[in-house]
Amino acid sequence: MGESQETFKRSLGVASVIFLGLAYMSPFAVFDTFGVVSALTNGHVPASYVFITLAILFTALSYGKMAQKFPDAGSAYTYTKKTISPQLGFLVGWSALLDYLFLPMINAVLARIYLSALFPAIPSWIWVIGLILIITVMNIAGIKFAVTANMLFVLFQLLIAIVFVFLIIRAILHGGSTTFTINPFFSQNMKISSLLSGASILALSFLGFDAVTTLAEETIHPEKNIPKAIFSIALIGGLFFVIVTYFMQCLYPNVSVLKNINGASPEIARQIGGLLFQSIFTSGALISVLASGLAAQTSASRLLYAMGRDGVLPKKSFGSIHKTLKTPVFNILFIGILALTALFLDLVTATSLVNFGAFTAFSFVNLSVIIYYWKNKREMKANSLFGYVLFPFVGLIFSIYLWFNLDKLAVIFGLSWFLIGMIYLLWVTKGFRSAPPDYEFVEN
Repeated sequence: MGESQETFKRSLGVASVIFLGLAYMSPFAVFDTFGVVSALTNGHVPASYVFITLAILFTALSYGKMAQKFPDAGSAYTYTKKTISPQLGFLVGWSALLDYLFLPMINAVLARIYLSALFPAIPSWIWVIGLILIITVMNIAGIKFAVTANMLFVLFQLLIAIVFVFLIIRAILHGGSTTFTINPFFSQNMKISSLLSGASILALSFLGFDAVTTLAEETIHPEKNIPKAIFSIALIGGLFFVIVTYFMQCLYPNVSVLKNINGASPEIARQIGGLLFQSIFTSGALISVLASGLAAQTSASRLLYAMGRDGVLPKKSFGSIHKTLKTPVFNILFIGILALTALFLDLVTATSLVNFGAFTAFSFVNLSVIIYYWKNKREMKANSLFGYVLFPFVGLIFSIYLWFNLDKLAVIFGLSWFLIGMIYLLWVTKGFRSAPPDYEFVEN
């Protein structure tokens, strides 16, 4: 393994970054929550997606602003550290680790659930270990290898989604009992409170649009390409989610007719395409799990690298890059080992760990943009008030709303993790008598 003076190689264009972000976010996430949110919103899933997409785009703009000013691998950790304080930056980065570190674990849990249902005779631990081994080896092999694989995985998911929509349109045109209508977006029985509740659940579909900020040091012209990629990922994902759920909602305005609301999408796949298409649909779900796990491990290893390079985590281990592969091998292996907890945790517990970290990062990135403006307002243009104050404020308000809508389990886990980080920070800074270690990034 190389030492910390080793640097990443800039090889990623904007298209590569977008595909990796889409893989992390996972196009198939749209199918996981459709039944539950449809029941909650009384048949207005697309309307909830419109709302959450607009809200997320404000936060995406904030990530873009910060990525432009600080084009290195630390994401929310770096932005908060540079604009507010190193101590708070560490705590935000520590909280964000919940999102980055445990998403590979969630994907391993999902792989266990999917494949155990298909092959009940095979021990479930085989699927967990198998998935983790695959994504770990692919990530160690290099960023270009991981990105190429994710491009293929995303295209496969999109192809299945297109066929899914085509079969729905055919079912509507030939079924006679349903039709295309604006009701999924607006109707007299629509309630704003239900839409907001649905939007807070659907926010999980967007987790990962921000993760590409951790690839800034491997991206060509990151100050331009990372902001473009962040906004494009959020926008493409939002449009995709709205379009797919619109056709699903037109075919099933009332999901209570389905046998299993929680598993509505596979049931719909079988009804519109038979057993063959349901099998193909299931393969898409598995590819989604693999792609998201691969992208999540890529991003998490870069965040750990940024914190290790700064010295707030052991530098010799976390702040090193392999001389030949140009990947943070120790971090990748560490995340792979951590993901093995999927052998023991259920999906609800694992998801709770991720939500706290993600929404905390969203909040502080928006806040960082506002504070950056006030610290540098003399150098700002008159119209900067919109991009650096108004838009981030809207994103901040919605991020706080999401945070306060977390379930109790997520809050308990999150605050416990935060407390551990606080204790560690007290130790590193000798009771706040010294600043956390820092590293001045020099663009190469």
